[in-house]
Amino acid sequence: MSTAPLSARAATPPPSTEGGPVLRRVKKYSDQIYEEIMARIVSGALPEGERLPAESEMAETFGVSRPVIREALARLRADGVIVSRHGSGSYVQRKPAVDFLQLAPIGGVADLLRAYEYRVALEGEVAWLAAERRTETDLRLLSAALKDMRAAMDERRVGAEADLRFHRAIAAATKNPLFEFSMQALSEYIAEGVALTRKLSLKVGRARLELVQAEHERIYQAVRAHDSAGAREAMRSHIDNARLRMLTEEPQQG
Repeated sequence: MSTAPLSARAATPPPSTEGGPVLRRVKKYSDQIYEEIMARIVSGALPEGERLPAESEMAETFGVSRPVIREALARLRADGVIVSRHGSGSYVQRKPAVDFLQLAPIGGVADLLRAYEYRVALEGEVAWLAAERRTETDLRLLSAALKDMRAAMDERRVGAEADLRFHRAIAAATKNPLFEFSMQALSEYIAEGVALTRKLSLKVGRARLELVQAEHERIYQAVRAHDSAGAREAMRSHIDNARLRMLTEEPQQG
């Protein structure tokens, strides 16, 4: 592993706050290490089952301290990309698809996956309240978004806009503006994540798209039935599945 010291690299500029509150990206050295290692795994330079170099070796290679390396490795473990074996070191456990890094926002992979982790908790509770408080108007908006997602799938389009409308409509159905505010603050990350996962699904094939559609349908049916627990579980499962789909290489269907 060889690369230039990270101190020589420019940090990603923060996004514009025009149009509402958004979270600012804070580029950390550990995030850059995370993405460097991820890139090597995706490229095959570090194949599945391969042992990663020792922390001291990576610290010297990247020109950073060992705590920075540890933080990057902790994120990779949390995402299921590597696994640690006591007394042996860290090993590659999962290889994301090459398209994942090609389509992901430059310099934003670590933040994107953090956003998914946060969304599991946030949107699960959003779905719970939406199921309790939804109105017929909310159901019409959700149904329209589902219909547009189905049309995009049939026409081999990405369908990210309809997907985003679905999640925003769930937040609106809570009748709590703070949930909508939280979703707005995450809007850049959510939009990037939805676009990325749907593009990857489009590349894999129809079966993957049908699976994603079915997950949204399950959320809708739970909200429609006032099944709060079911809506929460369906939403949490959907978002976590989307995160795992980004991190798992699958053969494209013919």
